[in-house]
Amino acid sequence: MKTIINTKYVKIFLLLILSLVSFTGIAQEEEEKKKFTFSGTVDAYYRANFNALNKFVPDETGDIIAGPQAPGTSFANRPGFALGMVNLIANYEGEKVGFVADLVFGPRGEEAVFGSPIGSANIVNQLYVYWNVSESTTLTFGNFNTFLGYEVISPAANFNYSTSYMFSYGPFSHAGLKADFDLGNDWSAMLAVLNPTDFTDINPFGNLSFGAQLGYSGQFLNILYGKQDFGEQFDGTELVDTDAEALFQIDYTGGFDLTEKFYLGINATYQDTDGAGFYGAALYPQLAASENFSIGLRAEYFKELEDGGPVYGADVESLAFTLTGSATIGDLVIKPELRLDSISEEVFLDGDLDPTDNLASFVLAAVYSF
Repeated sequence: MKTIINTKYVKIFLLLILSLVSFTGIAQEEEEKKKFTFSGTVDAYYRANFNALNKFVPDETGDIIAGPQAPGTSFANRPGFALGMVNLIANYEGEKVGFVADLVFGPRGEEAVFGSPIGSANIVNQLYVYWNVSESTTLTFGNFNTFLGYEVISPAANFNYSTSYMFSYGPFSHAGLKADFDLGNDWSAMLAVLNPTDFTDINPFGNLSFGAQLGYSGQFLNILYGKQDFGEQFDGTELVDTDAEALFQIDYTGGFDLTEKFYLGINATYQDTDGAGFYGAALYPQLAASENFSIGLRAEYFKELEDGGPVYGADVESLAFTLTGSATIGDLVIKPELRLDSISEEVFLDGDLDPTDNLASFVLAAVYSF
């Protein structure tokens, strides 16, 4: 009888151990599904013109009459040795929910979040939470970088260090709610309700914008629509409609691996607000010359609309060629870059302060990723 009792105790004890091991395994598996990562970049650059000013020029009284010339695009426009930004990204990924907190410090970051001066102190690039409702549907709520265009704010995610005209004058970021759908067979879709463009911590106008995306195998068609102003004003006695038109932008972004070492990126866009805006297209051929060195070209055509343009003026055409090398040394990437901007109007000043329609420049950038 005693032997039987001991055998039962042994069986019970073994069952408890097995249960504990199983529970611990499940708990560890659940913990493994919850991942916290911390990453980011640091970048700096040197910039010089070949045929234009690289300094400020005063007159006899000391007043500045001319300054360094640069293309009318974002970020890499300061003369001499200059700073990009520090980008710090905290990412928590759970099985169903998670968040991204993306902070930027420095000139590039301040320019990127120019529309968010209230509450964010110009350091919040992205701040959003998400919920994986199902295997095919994800909801994202908060401030996230734009879904339009080939280029992005992060210098590590772009092949070229300087940016295109289309990127510089399209949206940078949005605040709102978006739903991403995996439709299967390489198809995807996205729908979004948003603040006006780049107002990521406040909606001063009371109007909402709407975004949509349809994707197939790495090719994306993007649409953005919505009023970007107050829509009405007070005339002294009552509120009246300003008859302001909504912004409409349609954008195609994609690319193809033509060979194992040769990639061709493509971007085309059209933006219009009551006759003012722009359209353009760019090709991004990139060749991996070796394991640690690649070379790429951005060839961009940019045309400002007849009723108004955001860069050099209405009905102005721009043609820009940017040749960039990318040398990888561990986590550091060195990018030497030659750029030629040719404009249909004389928008630059040469070294003698005479108007000219072209600008040749050089940039040497260093981007460290961690």
